[in-house]
Amino acid sequence: MSSRPLELASDCARCAGLCCVAHAFQRSSDFAFDKPAGTPCRNLQADFRCVVHADLRTRGFPGCTVYECFGAGQRVTQQLFGGRTWRDEPAIAGEMFAAFTAMRGLHELLWYLTQALAVPAAAALHEEVARVRAEVSEAADGPDLQPRVGELLGRVSALARHGLPARRARGADLTGATLARADLRGADLRGALLIGADLRDADLRLADLLGADLRGARLAGADLTDALFLTPPQVASAQGAATTRLPTGMAPPAHW
Repeated sequence: MSSRPLELASDCARCAGLCCVAHAFQRSSDFAFDKPAGTPCRNLQADFRCVVHADLRTRGFPGCTVYECFGAGQRVTQQLFGGRTWRDEPAIAGEMFAAFTAMRGLHELLWYLTQALAVPAAAALHEEVARVRAEVSEAADGPDLQPRVGELLGRVSALARHGLPARRARGADLTGATLARADLRGADLRGALLIGADLRDADLRLADLLGADLRGARLAGADLTDALFLTPPQVASAQGAATTRLPTGMAPPAHW
């Protein structure tokens, strides 16, 4: 990888619309029509911009508004392919889309590892986290690294939540659960299904939310100021409000 600093947020202006081509989606409540992988979305314009971007949710594409490539799109377009695009050079399309799919997974791992470096209670692990982060940033694919990163993030989480009451709901099905005003500080909610859960005014500080499904979760008044491993897609998929407290530097989505 180049010596440039890592970018872990999408910059569509420097991408060749990769997420709008590489991925498949099916007609559903998230997408208004079917699209196979490797085929440009019919809303993608010649300049790689979306013709309905300002109205995605009302035009039947809420799934697009909760997507984040974590900076993989511009890295593939600008660094790996030097500004070349699949549209100008169709012969590189397959290679470019495969690189984007792999890089997106790697950049999500980098997001988590970067968050881990900001956890004061895990200072004893920061050197190891930084070493693994550097390794991931140089990798070409992510599946083999996921278990190792997951185990390391688990140790970071344990240190961050040390001394708090044990609240383990890892992988639990809490779909539609009534958890308003619940004290979930330090809870292990890794991989939990919180689809449509009522989390209004809940205390989620230091809760481990790695991989938790927050689609439709009601977060008005909830405190997630130092929730662990929370991502923008998770936040965007939930129903928040001006009273939802998010981690420093994480902006509320425009549709809240």
